[in-house]
Amino acid sequence: MDIVDRSDVFTYEITDFLDSTLIPLSNPNYLILFGTDRAQLASVSIAIRQADPVAKIVNEEFCAIFVRESSESQGHKSRRDDQKQAGGGGMANIFIKTSVVAALMMTCVGTAGPALANTEVETAELLIKLVQVGRGLISEHQATINDASKGDKGFTGDYVANQVIDRFRKATKIDLTRPNSTPQAPLFIAMIESEKEVIDEAQPVINKKDVGFKGIIPAVFARKTGERFYRKTGIRVKLTGTDYRFPGNRPDDFESEVLRIFADTRHPKGQPYSKATMLDGKPVLRMMDPEYAASTCLGCHGNPKGERDITGAKKEGWHEGDLAGAISIVIPMR
Repeated sequence: MDIVDRSDVFTYEITDFLDSTLIPLSNPNYLILFGTDRAQLASVSIAIRQADPVAKIVNEEFCAIFVRESSESQGHKSRRDDQKQAGGGGMANIFIKTSVVAALMMTCVGTAGPALANTEVETAELLIKLVQVGRGLISEHQATINDASKGDKGFTGDYVANQVIDRFRKATKIDLTRPNSTPQAPLFIAMIESEKEVIDEAQPVINKKDVGFKGIIPAVFARKTGERFYRKTGIRVKLTGTDYRFPGNRPDDFESEVLRIFADTRHPKGQPYSKATMLDGKPVLRMMDPEYAASTCLGCHGNPKGERDITGAKKEGWHEGDLAGAISIVIPMR
């Protein structure tokens, strides 16, 4: 590994740290990682964030990640010699400390580009929250939707949109009635518009009398919302799981691996997984958020296993709290 000692600055090639779960840091005041691959830079930024949630990281297009520790550097020459003897593999065992307190944006290739990984991670988390809120509404109103005795039920697209905005504000403190409240507002509004359109399109079915089960269930709502949202934004959102029913929800290789991680009892329950990677030759941020079977899920997905549920599909035999799958999102990087 080529290590350049310039006063208290150590410079490493970013490729030395790919696929590391922890970022190597051996008490320098400054650690600068250079690279020209946006996905690689984003991977390192995400790894720093996961290793030390307190760290504030700025990741720039074709640029460097700059990390400063609060403690003074010491023994640069001896560390450099030790690191050279240890080689790249040994470096991966040194983890970033919680004393990292700041990050500074550096400019490469002449001009600074837009912030990447941290923005995409936050955006993914909030888009997933909007999907969860919308699905929750559909689940809560199943009795109303399937009430065969009523015609107009008042469960309209406007009602759903207003409820989603209100619940999202309470959960995140982001008020989407004020579109300038956050830079990501256009994406969030596009998601809410997609949810509204799905319910508006389903009004003839929802309001049809003398028909019980309408097929307007949380999984169908999420799938149709995701399809509309993708056409609006190019961002892919879908439900996936090992027990998928709809063919489009089948997990790809990445999703299958993350589902295995979620199923491992060593993985903290409810913790999402994110990674900057390449898809179809382009840099993307992928995130998956695990979902667990609630009591309301068991009517269709519980026991007895193999019995037909109200949709005609076979029940999976889940118990409350079982891993049910995940919401998967793919955000193209700028």
